[in-house]
Amino acid sequence: MLNIGCHLSAAKGYEHMGRDALKIGANTFAFFTRNPRGGKSKALDTDDVQRLLEIASANDFGKLVAHAPYTLNPCSKDKKVRDFAYLAMSEDMERMEHTPGNYYNFHPGSHVGQGAEAGIEMIAELLNQILKPEQTTTVLLETMAGKGSEVGGSFEELAAIIDKVELKDKIGVCMDTCHVSDAGYDIINDLDGVLDEFDRVVGLEYLKAMHINDSLNPAGARKDRHAKIGEGHLGTETIVNVITHPKLKHLPFILETPNELEGYAAEISMLREAAADK
Repeated sequence: MLNIGCHLSAAKGYEHMGRDALKIGANTFAFFTRNPRGGKSKALDTDDVQRLLEIASANDFGKLVAHAPYTLNPCSKDKKVRDFAYLAMSEDMERMEHTPGNYYNFHPGSHVGQGAEAGIEMIAELLNQILKPEQTTTVLLETMAGKGSEVGGSFEELAAIIDKVELKDKIGVCMDTCHVSDAGYDIINDLDGVLDEFDRVVGLEYLKAMHINDSLNPAGARKDRHAKIGEGHLGTETIVNVITHPKLKHLPFILETPNELEGYAAEISMLREAAADK
C-alpha cells in the first residue's frame, strides 16, 4: 500500500489532523510540533492524541513524520539559538512518545561561517544529548538543498553526522526530492544511481521517509523552492518514479507542495492512480 499524505496544520489538534488526512485520501501526514518559527509548544491534550491514534489504527496509517520548527539550528554561532535547539528537541522527544514509534524530522542547521566540520560536530553533539535508548521515536536528518551554509546538502555530510551519533538505531534520514535535486543529485535521469550513491555513502537502511516536492529550480541550483507536482523542473514522471521505486515504495511520502487541502487531495489522488498503473 502506498503511504502518502501531506503537511497538515496542528492548530485544531491531533484528532482534527487525522480527520483531515482521511478527507484528502491520506494515510500518513506531517505536522509541526510547535510554531514553525519557534516559540513554546501548546499543552498536549492526551485524550485528543488518543483519538488520533485510534483513527490511525482503524485506517492503517503509515508512520507519521513530525517536523521540528525551522528556527531550530543546533550549529548556530549564537549560543542562545543552540540552547533553543536543545530545549525544543528535548521537549519534542517527550511529546513524541505520546504518538510512539513515529518519526521526527529536522533540518540539520546552518554553520554560518564556522565550517561544515564544526557544524557536523555540534549537530551530532546535540543528538547525543537528546537521544535516549528507551525512546520509540526515530529522529530524521533532512537532505538539504545546499544553499548558503546549510549542513546536509551532501550525502557525505549526513553520513558524517550519523557516524558521530552513538544511538544509531534512533537516527535516520528523510530525503526531500526538491532539496536533493537542487543539491545536484540527478534524480530525474539517474534515480538508481542516486540511490546507489546514498547506499554507498550513508546506507539505505537509514532512509526512513520522503518529502515529495517538485522544484521551481533546475538541478544543482541550491535554492530550495518547492513547486506543485508537475509544475516544476522535476515533473510528475520523476515523482511517480520515486514513489514506485522498489527501494522506496515502502516509505511514508509527504507532500510539502504549495497547496491547501483541496490541492493536496488532488495530488494524492493523482499519485495513487499513477502508482497503481505502474
